[in-house]
Amino acid sequence: MLELQNISFGVNDEGGEKEIIRDVSLTIPDNKLVVITGPNGGGKSTLARLIAGIEKPCSGKILLDGEDITSLSVTDRARKGIGYAFQQPVRFKGIQVLDLIRLAIGSKVSVSSACEYLSAVGLCARDYIGREVNSSLSGGELKRIEIATVLAKASRLSVFDEPEAGIDLWSFQNLIEVFRGMREKISGSSILIISHQERILNIADEVMVLKNGVLTASGTRDEVLPGLMGTGDAIPECRMVGAGKEGEATC
Repeated sequence: MLELQNISFGVNDEGGEKEIIRDVSLTIPDNKLVVITGPNGGGKSTLARLIAGIEKPCSGKILLDGEDITSLSVTDRARKGIGYAFQQPVRFKGIQVLDLIRLAIGSKVSVSSACEYLSAVGLCARDYIGREVNSSLSGGELKRIEIATVLAKASRLSVFDEPEAGIDLWSFQNLIEVFRGMREKISGSSILIISHQERILNIADEVMVLKNGVLTASGTRDEVLPGLMGTGDAIPECRMVGAGKEGEATC
């Protein structure tokens, strides 16, 4: 279980201190898929980075299973069981997809075992397992490969920051099925997704709304979603830009 206790975060701006997260307290329970939603610029991605350890709060505490991890680095939090998928995945020249999956698992697994994770995110494993994680891959391909590594890691808490960003519509539809499958299989772990897509919100156990750096609502999807519709805090669907399977989804 992850707990945030009175977390605040700000940055120095030209006009002085700019507060991005203000006194946020929340709990991500075990065995749950939780979605944090809200309008753009509301602090959702910043909150995800605070949980992963990429940013450190100005005040407050972050607890994992009762242990204070506020001061721990990204690496130490990963060792504790927090997995993180970036909104814009990182490219690694010279590193193959197989290498990434083995690094995530922490052992030299077989190619066939590694391929199972690629298949789970809708990629033809034999076409990708030996490829370099470089500019030859599209944004959608990189996103699915990164999600495969998070699946391989089998974290206590898996955090996905706007996984729908920059991927094609086919990938987005496949992504929903990946998360649905994760939701059905989680045991003793939890999933946190930063998103404002209705189809992702609809598979959540709990939904939290972050607006202007403040947590404004929290509850089951049936309790929270009716109040979101029409407010602009959640965007119902993706629409296609371009044609064919590789057209981008604007979310």
